[in-house]
Amino acid sequence: MKDLTQGSIYRHIVAMAMPIAIGMLLQTMYIIVDLYFVARLGEAAIAGVSAAGNVMFIVFALVQMVSVGVVALISHAVGRQDKADANHIFNQSVALSAACAVLTFVAGYALAGPYMDLLAADAATRDNGVVYLYWFLPGLGLQFALVAMGSALRGTGIVKPGMTVQMLTILLNIILAPILIAGWGTGYAMGVAGAALASSLSIAAGVAMMSLYFLKLEHYVGFDSAHWKPQIKTWLRMLNIGLPAGGEFALMSVFMGTVYWIIRDFGPAAQAGFGIGTRITQAIFLPAMAIAFAVPAIAGQNFGAKNSARVRETFFAAAVSSSIIMAVLTLACQWFGQSLVHFFTSDADVISVGNQYLKVISWNFVAVGLVFTCSGMFQAMGNTWPALLSTASRLVLFFVIAVWASKQPGFELRQVWYVSVGTTTLQAVVSLLLVRVQLRKRLEFGATPVVETP
Repeated sequence: MKDLTQGSIYRHIVAMAMPIAIGMLLQTMYIIVDLYFVARLGEAAIAGVSAAGNVMFIVFALVQMVSVGVVALISHAVGRQDKADANHIFNQSVALSAACAVLTFVAGYALAGPYMDLLAADAATRDNGVVYLYWFLPGLGLQFALVAMGSALRGTGIVKPGMTVQMLTILLNIILAPILIAGWGTGYAMGVAGAALASSLSIAAGVAMMSLYFLKLEHYVGFDSAHWKPQIKTWLRMLNIGLPAGGEFALMSVFMGTVYWIIRDFGPAAQAGFGIGTRITQAIFLPAMAIAFAVPAIAGQNFGAKNSARVRETFFAAAVSSSIIMAVLTLACQWFGQSLVHFFTSDADVISVGNQYLKVISWNFVAVGLVFTCSGMFQAMGNTWPALLSTASRLVLFFVIAVWASKQPGFELRQVWYVSVGTTTLQAVVSLLLVRVQLRKRLEFGATPVVETP
């Protein structure tokens, strides 16, 4: 356990964000490796895998639901120096993760076909997406266990073990991807199925390594079967914080699905260009996400210790750092957008769509960084409902405007990207206002203990 209630806030942010960023960078590397080899299979494969990959946002919504609740409650327990409650929360998160994994398997295999029927631009895109999902669902289900263990460590202020396991997992994926996708060394190319299988095998290895760490090296929280029987009261504590955060990811899935649905009449090239563009922006968002992921543990421990000044300082430091980094990355996309897309494909139509997407969408990077930081603060204070409210407001507005625009004569793809920039900027403003309200309301510590309520 690392005490984050003492010492420099900026130093804590750097110390936590750097390993998180490295882990995320490596994770992005295997996404890029997958995309690179899948791109060799043609635009239908790119479009199918990209559309199917949107299911990740749905599963990550559930994963985030567990993760956010675990980090917030364990960091609060650490701040209160309540080791027993921290251990109880961790073991209940293991039980909740198992239930979510079963739900993922059942729903995923039942709905993969109908989901791709709805979004795919043609039959080839649909078939590639379904195959990818069938092989990737085991890995998605195992994500819950991996994230629950990593989140428990992050709540105690420890991030390096999780980063190390993630690094080894991703290196394994990078090795397996060309072997399984292209048949390097085996002569048996699995195509998009190989991309999914490489990810599933790597995640399974990560779960095994993380479990071994908890059994052998972790002492503050650990596996205790006596706490595995589902406790509804404890699950509600986690879900009260985690459910709105999971809802944010679910709404992002709705956003992605809406875009694929709107642009499907433009053909597989448009969906492929959008798919590559979104993968690139996911990589670009890493620094802001790493800072935002550090915020709940740092601010959360200080919130548990009732140190309001350090909670406010954490938010200010994270917001400034994120904004500077994202402004620089905006300029990078303006200058090198076409080169980034061209790395993955030589198809002129796909490059044109992807480049246009990056040049327009990059103008909301600073706003995205602020939204991430605000979400981290909501998690730290144990009330994530405002984050869900700001995300929902943005997506409702985006859906109404984008669908209306798509029905007008002369509709162009770039109009969808402009709507996204405008609504994301509005979301950042709303999130900042809501954070200000929550800071004023929840940092007035008195004699009464803080209760985790919406």
